[in-house]
Amino acid sequence: MNVLSLFDGMACGRIALERAGIPVDNYFAAEIDKYAIQIAQKNYPEIIQLGDVKNINEKMHLPSIDLVIGGSPCQGFSRAGKGLNFEDPRSALFFEYVRILNKVAPQYFLLENVQMKQHHQKVVNAFLGVKPLKINSALLSAQNRVRLYWTNIPNIKQPEDKQIILSDILEKGSVDREKSYCIDANYFKGGNLKSYFEKHRRQLVFSEPPPLPLASPNLLVREATKKGYTEIKDGDCFDATFLKSKTRRGRNMKDKSNCLTAATYDYMRYEYPTYRKLTPTECERLQTVPDGYTAGVSNTQRYKMLGNGWTVDVVAHILRGIL
Repeated sequence: MNVLSLFDGMACGRIALERAGIPVDNYFAAEIDKYAIQIAQKNYPEIIQLGDVKNINEKMHLPSIDLVIGGSPCQGFSRAGKGLNFEDPRSALFFEYVRILNKVAPQYFLLENVQMKQHHQKVVNAFLGVKPLKINSALLSAQNRVRLYWTNIPNIKQPEDKQIILSDILEKGSVDREKSYCIDANYFKGGNLKSYFEKHRRQLVFSEPPPLPLASPNLLVREATKKGYTEIKDGDCFDATFLKSKTRRGRNMKDKSNCLTAATYDYMRYEYPTYRKLTPTECERLQTVPDGYTAGVSNTQRYKMLGNGWTVDVVAHILRGIL
């Protein structure tokens, strides 16, 4: 099979084809990011790099193409972007996909993109002649990543849930949820981890077990008040004596310690567990990419290409329909 991959990135499509058991004669890739190309060529030296999609034309003399795949840039459609849609020059590259698809007229095609407004989705539907299938990567990985897939590969259904949770893919540490937030190309570029987590809701990992309740960075301690508890924040001291008591109050010691008595006492300082970001290997596992696949470039570039990449097992699930 001859495959043309547009916006190829680090060649997730090539991994998916291999995982789906589809033999590849030639794999042509259109990509401009030098780091993504470096990783693609490290893992698959036989890939034929074509450069910018805008330069693909009749002069290239490509052989007959059986499958065109690609995920045109999504920034114009993403909720995290400015909502420029097709007016964003990156998302306007969708029309390059359409131009090349019409030019090579393959037997099969696959286009991936983010969820978008119905109006813009209908534009894509009209150009491709099919409606998309919405699949959440959470079915096949530990990551919540809802994407739309337009394809003419027949009889594609929702994949069976593999029941993979976030703790399954960690090298070490613990987490506060079953599925990761969606990893994107901007996954942690530096700064204070705690404020980054709270502001951007990017997935981070606890180097130590997280406190309860899991959804809050604060500790809730029983207290004989109307609420029934007091909230202990990072750095606060509190009275943990007779922790199960239903009558004690004033457990949060704001400025002064509680009075010492002859009774057993247990005064504590609450320190919120240490944060860390997901490692590149853990992000590879979120995208169901082989461990170490992106090694060889800086971590910043690894996070970027993984965020821009595909969840490989989802794409492999779709491509198996060809068989």
